[in-house]
Amino acid sequence: MTKTPQTARKRPVAKQSAEPSEIRFYRSNEKPYGAFSNLYPRPIEFEGRTFPTSEHAYQAGKARKPAVREWILGAPTPALAAMAAHGLYVWDVVPDWAKIKFDRMRAVLRAKFDQHADLKELLMSTGNARLVEAGTVNNAVNRLWGEVNGNGENMLGVMLMELRSAYALKPTRASKAKPAVTTKAAKSKKLAAKQELTAA
Repeated sequence: MTKTPQTARKRPVAKQSAEPSEIRFYRSNEKPYGAFSNLYPRPIEFEGRTFPTSEHAYQAGKARKPAVREWILGAPTPALAAMAAHGLYVWDVVPDWAKIKFDRMRAVLRAKFDQHADLKELLMSTGNARLVEAGTVNNAVNRLWGEVNGNGENMLGVMLMELRSAYALKPTRASKAKPAVTTKAAKSKKLAAKQELTAA
């Protein structure tokens, strides 16, 4: 009786699903998903201006007076810009901020991912995973934009998933059918052939 070689007896290893069901992010320096944080250092063009981060672009919409806005935007880090904006007096905040802030964040996120192909690719690579901004400090802001210990509205995660879905639905340029282009040479050949037929 011949022995089966050791390599032949190895059973194939079942492949595990590479796609996680949930991706959690928080700090902008975490690899690779820290890029989903609004504090991630990537400039964006928004409303005719270049902002150092998406957090700066978002917070710029909160101040009623231009001088206060510039004061917020003068913060050396996005975290300090957010802290400055959170500390504004009620009369320094635009009156309808509670109504417009979510639309503003959606617009800022669209600008960020539209303008940086690598970030868009990273977002699309998450597949159907649930995206969660996992806050570490239990406060109202972290529970609104993310979750703390599993509790919160996770609005940043929800908006990123909405954007990912919108990108997935948008047809690529390659998939669009191109109309047939008729060149002058082709038109001349057709005309010549038609003349030959009528002359015959």
